[in-house]
Order: sequence, then structure tokens, then C-alpha cells
Amino acid sequence: MRRSSTDETPYHRSPSLDSKGSPPLRYSGEYEYHSSPFVFGLRTTPGSKKATASYTTAHGRKYVVFYLDLSFIFLLELRRCRMAEGCLRALRYGMVFFNLLFWLGGCGILGVGVWLSITQGNFATLSSSLPSLSAANLLIAVGSIIMVIGCLGCVGAVKENRPLLLSFFILLLLILLLEILFMVLFFAYQDQIDLYAQSDLKKGLHLFGTEGNIGLTNAWSIVQTDFRCCGVTNHTDWFHVYNATRVPDSCCLEYSDNCGLENPGTWWTAPCYERVKGWLQENLVALWIFALCTALTQILGLVFSMTIFCHAVKVDTFYA
Repeated sequence: MRRSSTDETPYHRSPSLDSKGSPPLRYSGEYEYHSSPFVFGLRTTPGSKKATASYTTAHGRKYVVFYLDLSFIFLLELRRCRMAEGCLRALRYGMVFFNLLFWLGGCGILGVGVWLSITQGNFATLSSSLPSLSAANLLIAVGSIIMVIGCLGCVGAVKENRPLLLSFFILLLLILLLEILFMVLFFAYQDQIDLYAQSDLKKGLHLFGTEGNIGLTNAWSIVQTDFRCCGVTNHTDWFHVYNATRVPDSCCLEYSDNCGLENPGTWWTAPCYERVKGWLQENLVALWIFALCTALTQILGLVFSMTIFCHAVKVDTFYA
């Protein structure tokens, strides 16, 4: 008979359990299971030389090819695992680097807040109802929070510590949700917030120049000088404070001692509230970019921390 092309080629497909057409093996005597690095199958006890030769020549090559297929699949899976491990290592190093920067930034902000608190007292306190809402206190609070979060993320990523990573994730998520909530409330009640802020600032004018309110006095002097404005809604807001036709010297076009007692034509007349609000609107694009960058950084921190946390859980489960 004429041999097929498949019989002439030295390469064979891996055998399957349902393959048909393979010549049956004949064994003489008892048999036992045998495995080697290259052959998986049955080894017969001494019997027919013809059967042994048929086994080693035909089926032996098929089992070698089957083993090579398994080895190739194993190498592919090993390469894939190494690539995943490399990506995870890069992710962990990136999280450590950014959290280290955040921690250093928090230290700087905290240091500036402490310096302002020691040297300037309640600097930049404009609200009479919230006297603790000063620039120094805000910087101290923000710096402390950033330091704690950065420390949790950095140490948790290095050690792959699940409690630290979970704490970092929860704190960062709470901060992100609070930021979104404040932004929604601000845009929803913007008119009411404007009226309340103007009313509160006008009450704070009565504390200008009084004992124990150096921070408020300095803040109003700086705002009126830098923004070239006077009062909250008008320069006449100061008339109710002094019960006379006069303004602070910081409202004067050209500063001099007791210039606030002179002709009103030498005073700034623009409202400070509208000037500051206009300055914020002019820099609205920069503010939105800063807000989006902050939100994106927080979201990436959430994703990275949860990815490392899930990997740590899988590792602990595998070695348990």
C-alpha cells in the first residue's frame, strides 16, 4: 500500500484519549506505571521484542511531543506570571514614590502652618463666627492629614501590609467623597453662601483694630491694600464700625497716617468681596486644573492601593 504523507514526516501531533487509528499495544506479562522526564506511559516487563520496539518507536515519540507541548504551555504561563510580577513591582514602587512626595509635602505644609501660628498668631482670620478658621490652622490640619495618608500608603506599599493599605484606601476614599459633597453643596446653595459670607464678614469688621484680634486686622489690611478695595460691599461699611465718616488707612489710594480721615475721594471704593470673587473667576481654569489633578491623583491612589491589597490577600491565601 502507498504510505500517506503523515507517516513520512518526523513530526506527530500530540495523542488524545479519543484518537482513532492508533495501533493497539500488546503487552506480555505484568505491567507497572513508569514516569521519566521524557516518557509518560506504561513499562512492560520483559516480553516480546517486537511489541517493545513498536512501543518505543511509535508511541514514544508521541509522548515526547506531548511533554514538549506541556513544557511550552508552562513556559508561556511562567513568562506571563513574570510580566505580571514586574508590573506589580513597578506599581508598588510608583506608589511608594508618590506617597513619599506627599509625605514630604505634608511636612512642608505643616511646618509653614506652625511658623505662621507662632509668628503671626491668627493670621488671615476674616470670619468672626469661625475665629479658628485661620490660615495657620488650615495649613496645620491639611499638612497633618497629608502626612498621615502619605505615611500609610508608603509603608503599606513597601511591606504589602493589608491593614495599612486598607486604612489608606478608606481615608483617601472618605476625603474624596467629602470633596465631592462640598462641591455639590457649594454649587447648589451658591446664592445662600454668598449672602451668609457677606453678612459674616460685615460682623467681623466690628472687631477690626480691637485687642486680641491682630490676625483679623492684619488680614483686612492686606486684602484692601492688595486688591485696592474698601469694605465688604462698599466703603460705607466702615461708617457703621466707626460711627463716623472714616475708613482704615489701608483703604487710601496713597497710604499715610490717618489718611482715612481725609476726603473720600482719596479712598478705594470698590467692594472687596466682589474683587476677590472676580479674582477667583479669572483664575477659574487654574483652579479647575488643580482640582482635577487632585481628584485624579486620589483615584489613582485608590486603584493602586486596592490592587496591591488584593495581591497581598492572594499571596496570604496561597501560602496559608
